[in-house]
Amino acid sequence: MKVIETTLPGALIIEPTVFGDARGFFYESYNQGTWRDAGFDVKFVQTNVSRSARGVLRGLHYQWPSPQAKLVNVLEGEVYDVAVDIRRGSPSFGQSAGVMLTAENHRHFWVPEGFAHGFCVLSEFATFSYQCTALYDAKADAGIRWNDAELGIDWPLSEPLLSDKDRKTPFLKDVAPERLPVFVP
Repeated sequence: MKVIETTLPGALIIEPTVFGDARGFFYESYNQGTWRDAGFDVKFVQTNVSRSARGVLRGLHYQWPSPQAKLVNVLEGEVYDVAVDIRRGSPSFGQSAGVMLTAENHRHFWVPEGFAHGFCVLSEFATFSYQCTALYDAKADAGIRWNDAELGIDWPLSEPLLSDKDRKTPFLKDVAPERLPVFVP
């Protein structure tokens, strides 16, 4: 397993060791011992899978309170995946990192607690997996507008297909401070 830092502290690209031959491939998506050896002490309690068509954008989502860290990857297709630091008081508040996740590159993206997360589908469809460190909590469910100019995210599409929920999320500056995570040094 290879851990690659992004421009956003804490948001990491994980490249598993892939074993392949003419029959196909195999890799460990997650191994507690390997992750512990790499400095992660994480326990996943919920795994979600979504399937979306080309042009769908999901996000930017987060939970507060009851934050979730997520390990995400693509099982089929191709997405552009984004994490945004929304922790009040963080030196990287409002900054983002994006990564291409594809079924072919097998990359995973680690989105820490206190970060908003979203992705857009670039292939005909994409099957996306999320491993979460906390259970979904409807009362803590929240979001930030995907095209908030102050975030400066360079999405690879301009007119995505959005849910009603994602269309109505606030800009980061309009979120009440108590609805944002707090940076703990």
